[in-house]
Amino acid sequence: MPDGTRLAARIWRPVTEEPLPAVLEYIPYRKRDLTRGRDALNHRYLAGHGYVTVRVDLRGSGDSDGVLRDEYLAAEHHDACEVIAWLAEQPWCDGNVGMMGISWGGFNSLQVAALRPPALKAIVSASATEDLYVDNMHYMGGCLLSDNLSEATVMLAFNSLPPDPEIVGDRWREMWHERLEGSGLWMEQWLEHQRRDDYWKRASVNENYSAVQCPVLAVGGWADGYTNAIFRLLEHLDVPRLGLIGPWGHKYPHLGVPGPAIGFLQELVRWWDYWLKGRDTAIMDEPMLRVWMQDSISPHPSYTDRPGRWVSEPCWPAPNIDSRRFVLGRYSLTAESTPPRTLDLQSPLSVGMFAGKWASYAATPDLPSDQRDEDGGSLVFETEPLDESCEVLGLATLDLEISSDRPNAMVAARLSDVAPNGEATRVTYGVLNLTHRDGSAAPQPLVPGKSYRVLLPLNGIAHSFPPGHRIRLSVSSSYWPLAWPSPEPAMLTITTGTSSLTLPQRTPREQDELLRPFGEPEVAPESPTTQIEPGEHHWRVERDLETGISTLEIENDQGTLSLDDTGTIVRQASTEWFSFRDNDVTSVRGETRTLRRLERDDWRTEVITHTVLRCTEEEFVLDAQLDAYELEDLGSDPRALSTRVYSQNWHRRIPRDLV
Repeated sequence: MPDGTRLAARIWRPVTEEPLPAVLEYIPYRKRDLTRGRDALNHRYLAGHGYVTVRVDLRGSGDSDGVLRDEYLAAEHHDACEVIAWLAEQPWCDGNVGMMGISWGGFNSLQVAALRPPALKAIVSASATEDLYVDNMHYMGGCLLSDNLSEATVMLAFNSLPPDPEIVGDRWREMWHERLEGSGLWMEQWLEHQRRDDYWKRASVNENYSAVQCPVLAVGGWADGYTNAIFRLLEHLDVPRLGLIGPWGHKYPHLGVPGPAIGFLQELVRWWDYWLKGRDTAIMDEPMLRVWMQDSISPHPSYTDRPGRWVSEPCWPAPNIDSRRFVLGRYSLTAESTPPRTLDLQSPLSVGMFAGKWASYAATPDLPSDQRDEDGGSLVFETEPLDESCEVLGLATLDLEISSDRPNAMVAARLSDVAPNGEATRVTYGVLNLTHRDGSAAPQPLVPGKSYRVLLPLNGIAHSFPPGHRIRLSVSSSYWPLAWPSPEPAMLTITTGTSSLTLPQRTPREQDELLRPFGEPEVAPESPTTQIEPGEHHWRVERDLETGISTLEIENDQGTLSLDDTGTIVRQASTEWFSFRDNDVTSVRGETRTLRRLERDDWRTEVITHTVLRCTEEEFVLDAQLDAYELEDLGSDPRALSTRVYSQNWHRRIPRDLV
């Protein structure tokens, strides 16, 4: 870099003297070990199809110099522009560069595209958003998400790992301690920005869609948390663009769970051939948006496959999608007008314990369970059995006339497909902090007892409700632990007759039957690994009737793995607990522990993190601990001594800002 910082890269080059386009993936998740397996599947495949592919560790991550202090900083984007310019100048590159990524890499592909580096000709953005406050893992509808804690935990663990001595040499300890001391606890700053202020706007592409001037392929899945952004990108970008949404969670589509996975790498070759090599692969002759229309299915927190079919729209917004309005009656959804009545609602904190994750990471079972487990603490509005199928595509909207007896309250809405036997499968949902009813830039307290009209958008979805099934809307005043509850319990009053639900009803198109089928998933050969110790994964809900404490425990222990081609031993384990006592909103607690260990010969390091988030009515209380160790030769003795080389503790009290 211009300031002397060195960034580490892994490069796959086809065996040829001919200069070729380059494709960049630029993320902080350690190319040398933790993404090594996925990188081999993807980058080696693209290289085998005539591209120089490049995986770069962000400044302060993996084997790169420096310290990583937060997501999507200006330095990250400037470094990316320098990397792109460097790639374009290499003798093995023909000057054309593409950028791709999922999650962080999908975010910064959009952000870097908005800076318009000359050599960047097209991007692929998967599982990402162009708005860092809306539809991100930190806040949703102005409500604090528990995934905010999960993501902060992940990054504290990643940022505390050392570089590999085989790459950086003897200075690995110096680099490691610089990171341990300098990266910080990111959750602290995320909690200090509880409304949509300049902190979130600085790298949000939706502040100026016109800044993006290269073609965009936007990809996501219905089980993920980022899919709404695809609709906005297709609507607001003014460049060649395509959208692809499958049934998947937070995974590339060729690795997608729930399935069916598709031959996504083949689609990438078509995309890059068109935009980087100038070949007419006909990919831009296809519809702008292609989605998996999900069929009805029994509720389960884990699916191998979701039944359905591929459908498409030539543009977005689509002309053949109409608004179908249902009036909220007294526990009914009806097309007929009904007289206004009021219904009171104060949900127990248990509503949400079976909601699954905000974004499914395919660490199943992390999808929602039968909604009858949640509906007892909700107001339920339901249609009569449908006479014919109802196919929806897009974002449903709930228009509520609502009041609260407290100045701060939230509302959650769930849309479910109810089978004749009573099983209720959640189709989509939304949450809204009612102080954010007019936007998240300048939230305002409610006037207790005053009636407000609020719009609550539900996450985008494609779903076909079959004849004989019912459409159910469930409304609750809490949704823990997916979203942090309001500072004090609030009694909501909803006026039926004047409140309504609008669905984006789609008319099936004959062209759906003519869509080119996707190929079966293809990948390059895997990097060789050996599982040394098995992992363990579970989701458990426990309720102690004596103490009144209910706890969701999520164990994600990946065991111990040997990366055979480098001789590195990797151990990863994370546990999360989300709990509450009775209906005390100040008793909610999120807790995480992580362990990361890297070993090879005489290089043996371990990092352990522990984070707890609690609250009062006025504050969030954040406690965290980071401990780093150099291990002795473990041999066969698991109790062998280790040396703690770094320890840091945080205790922060952060005022609640109408959250």
